[in-house]
Amino acid sequence: MENLNIKKVTIADLDQLQQIGKQTFFETFAFGNTEENMKAYLEEGFSVAKLTTELSDNNAEIYFATLDNEVIGYLKINFGQSQTELKDDKALEIERIYVLKNFQGKSVGQLLYDKAIQIAQHKNADYVWLGVWEENPRAIKFYKKNGFFEFDKHVFKLGNAEQTDLMMKLKLRNSE
Repeated sequence: MENLNIKKVTIADLDQLQQIGKQTFFETFAFGNTEENMKAYLEEGFSVAKLTTELSDNNAEIYFATLDNEVIGYLKINFGQSQTELKDDKALEIERIYVLKNFQGKSVGQLLYDKAIQIAQHKNADYVWLGVWEENPRAIKFYKKNGFFEFDKHVFKLGNAEQTDLMMKLKLRNSE
């Protein structure tokens, strides 16, 4: 996959972001959720208004993984007050790494992950954290392989369903 590139997403890429966001989320989670809950989450979570807000946030960045100029995955990271929970200025949150099903297992997710770690190091973050659905063993295995450990749990709302996410952390430096 030598023609694989990582590029920062801008407001001009909104349509592509909405498309890849909906498609990858559906491919990843449709199997374990009701059609109504998936529909509700996709409409709200990937609305033009929500994505515009995310793309306009100076404490969040989104990157596409492209292969021959086709978007095949994406990464969303948050800093400071834009983090979904911890809001720690010494941390970086990986909110999303999603790759189209046809490209999973081909190092695309690893390249997006590596980009997040590179940015965290550049920003002198002490650690990187994320939430991952407890029913997603593939993602949990991926993060454990990359040195993350579980430190807490939180509730993730998908439509009207409450699900448990494992909160995982990777220490980049000792903050003591």
